Amino acid sequence: MSKEKKYKANDVYQERASQAKTVRKIVFISLSAFFVVVLAVIIGGYTYFVNALKPVDASDDGQDVEVHIPVNTSTSQIAQILEDEGVIRNATFFRYYTRYKNESGFQAGTYSLNTSMNTDEIIEELKDGLVMAEATTTIVIPEGLTLNTITERLSEFTGDSQDDIFSFIDDEEFVQSLIEEYDMLTEEILDEDIHHPLEGYLFPASYQFDEEQPDIEAVVRSMLDQMQIVYNERQGIINASDYTFHELLTIGSIVEREAREREDRFTIAGVLHNRLNEGMMLQVDPTVAYAQGEHIYMTTYDDLEVDSPYNTYQHTGLPPGPISTVREEALVAAADPNETNYLYFYARYNGEIIYNEEYDAHLEARDTYRHEWQEAAEDTE
Repeated sequence: MSKEKKYKANDVYQERASQAKTVRKIVFISLSAFFVVVLAVIIGGYTYFVNALKPVDASDDGQDVEVHIPVNTSTSQIAQILEDEGVIRNATFFRYYTRYKNESGFQAGTYSLNTSMNTDEIIEELKDGLVMAEATTTIVIPEGLTLNTITERLSEFTGDSQDDIFSFIDDEEFVQSLIEEYDMLTEEILDEDIHHPLEGYLFPASYQFDEEQPDIEAVVRSMLDQMQIVYNERQGIINASDYTFHELLTIGSIVEREAREREDRFTIAGVLHNRLNEGMMLQVDPTVAYAQGEHIYMTTYDDLEVDSPYNTYQHTGLPPGPISTVREEALVAAADPNETNYLYFYARYNGEIIYNEEYDAHLEARDTYRHEWQEAAEDTE
């Protein structure tokens, strides 16, 4: 190779080496800047979070503030009351902090809080330091009710018409805000086939309110809060299940409508799981009644023809969503059912459940006891 070519090759090498060095320097500077920004964001976020949880008057003795928490006030509402009264810095951080620490059980009443108290002290005070307020109104929501029946009851208590209540609780913007607030709620409840997004999510219990006619949003949030508590406490079996919480509520609502006794809830749940695993139709009568939007005393062959994704005699798998309120035990049964080989069950009028592994035996039980339902139906006419 000539000297001239050697010099040119060396120049090219030096130029490329210089370019590579420049690129490495740029990458290093960019990465350094990126990590500095990330670190600053983390430090800034942490500092902001820590400061948000500090007392409002950390440097002095603070001021006593009388705070009234109405009966069945949700955690979000409590947080807003505390911020409005000036005893916490940020309602949003308080809400997320209590959720992170799995704090619940805040009770109604009038508290004397101090602006020098930190968040943990306020939480403990709200849980332990008061006399319960006397309720003016008590609303009882039993297990196994559809949202249509619940809204009829709520209409009596709130003074709102049933149509107005449905317009409020079915409003997509309101439902979307609830999804952002409650961990248990997901986009699954916005499926277009679902009749009402909150069906099955309003926990059946007794609820007390200060007002003679409580606000419908306060009532709905109280019921959602209680379901969220159950959801939090049952995370172990929910996460261990192959089904989402929405699907477990759906199974639980079917169990709720089919079983009267505790043991039957767990065994029927086992039968439903077996049928789902086998790819069989569930073929359960309560879903047909829900599809028709009315109570059916005894399902007829004509009823089975109703065209609806809730009709489990026409569609495999689970219906789009829950069909009624669900007690905690039914949810537990749905998530952790009895292991069984049964594929069929028939509910007698007296509440007894007859289980079978074979279809012929199931048909025999149905034909033997179907007259009980027919006679009962005739008696109600």
